Amino acid sequence: MTESKPHLDEMFVSEGAPRAPYELYHDWFSGEDIKHLRRKSAEAEAFFRRIGITFNVYGQEDADERLIPFDIVPRVISAREWARLERGIEQRVRAINAFLHDIYHRQEILRAGRVPKELIAGNEAFLPEMIGVSPPGGVYTHIVGVDLVRTGPDEFFVLEDNARTPSGVSYMLENRETMLQMFPELFTNMKVRPVSDYPRALRRSLAASAPPCVTGKPEVAVLTPGIHNSAYFEHAFLADQMGAELVESTDLRITDGRVSMRTTQGYKPVDVLYRRVDDAYLDPLTFNPESLLGVPGIMDVYRAGNITIANAPGTGIADDKALYSYMPDIVEFYTGERAILQNVPTWRCSEPDALKYVLDNLADLVVKEVHGSGGYGMLVGPAASKRELATFEKKLRARPANYIAQPTLALSTVPILTQKGLAPRHVDLRPFVLVSPNEINITPGGLTRVALKKGSLVVNSSQGGGTKDTWVLGE
Repeated sequence: MTESKPHLDEMFVSEGAPRAPYELYHDWFSGEDIKHLRRKSAEAEAFFRRIGITFNVYGQEDADERLIPFDIVPRVISAREWARLERGIEQRVRAINAFLHDIYHRQEILRAGRVPKELIAGNEAFLPEMIGVSPPGGVYTHIVGVDLVRTGPDEFFVLEDNARTPSGVSYMLENRETMLQMFPELFTNMKVRPVSDYPRALRRSLAASAPPCVTGKPEVAVLTPGIHNSAYFEHAFLADQMGAELVESTDLRITDGRVSMRTTQGYKPVDVLYRRVDDAYLDPLTFNPESLLGVPGIMDVYRAGNITIANAPGTGIADDKALYSYMPDIVEFYTGERAILQNVPTWRCSEPDALKYVLDNLADLVVKEVHGSGGYGMLVGPAASKRELATFEKKLRARPANYIAQPTLALSTVPILTQKGLAPRHVDLRPFVLVSPNEINITPGGLTRVALKKGSLVVNSSQGGGTKDTWVLGE
């Protein structure tokens, strides 16, 4: 995807003049030797390689483990900007949880005609097995990642919601740790809010969501598909940082109506399972019978209220890109307020008029699969060849309900360090949200992903993007 419209540069108002949040950083940067900074950049890469922060690339001939490039120029967000984002994110997450409870119970939003019934009933992410099931504490989305893009000084849009198993928080934490080690003087001079408490906050939040039957300190475990999963580093990292056990399906079994994990002292009950296994593979007795990644019978234990599964099964319906276009209605329906954070205008290709518009304007739009993620299976009209457009048009006509389309936004840029100095590149932001029955905790910052190619709007690591440390300034 390439840019075609004027965009906001978050660091500079004009040539050489920094915006207010960047003034102290700019003063520091101006006094630094560019060769020294490039050496620091190489040090950071060596550090990431040494501790093994990699991800797997699938679906390519050279599929392998790769390092996510890290850029040492931070993204800086003012306290005022962050306060507004926080309010909007909390409002949205509350609405998502209320929506999930509603569609698995009374379905009032469907009866009110605010969301079409067929969007839920025919959706593979909707789990009939969850109808009538209330998770402990009423929390469906214990961990949420909300992807945001910026198009102006006060214009932020939600690009998508990640309510299933959002990833990337380990990069946020390691990015900060690296910057603290390399540039401690910056953190002395600037009031950057810390993010290091996230693993402890995650542990507290998960423990607070334990079933009512738990009397002592809740036992928390992280369920991973195993070392071949693209996010395995993160699973192991978070388990270690939380002081929780990292388990695979072979470590778990059902005993006396509880899920138990194998330990050196024998089997021990698990109260909260932070699962990084998709719904379909969670329980072979309920979902995919061929799954070797889940725990046979875990859904019976869950329905009986004897374990918390984070995030709850069936939350994927809230990630659906066709449903996304109804999020302003969903927010208003459950909160009684207008959405603070805007949605990107979206055409649902399942609707004949929308499909006609999309086909007529394919070269100017971004088209995404309703269930797609990671930048796969999408068309970026302005960057596509005539052959690619023609091929995608056939897919659209064959399965229109499988796609939504959006305009190409003029995403904001933040500079990266290049051989010649600073150069603007497009960014997005994924703040991480922890939800428990008592509170919603939003980590100040999140993961900034950056498109490293000049003019590119695709920030996904699977498509060649990198990451930055995100600094939220204190008051």
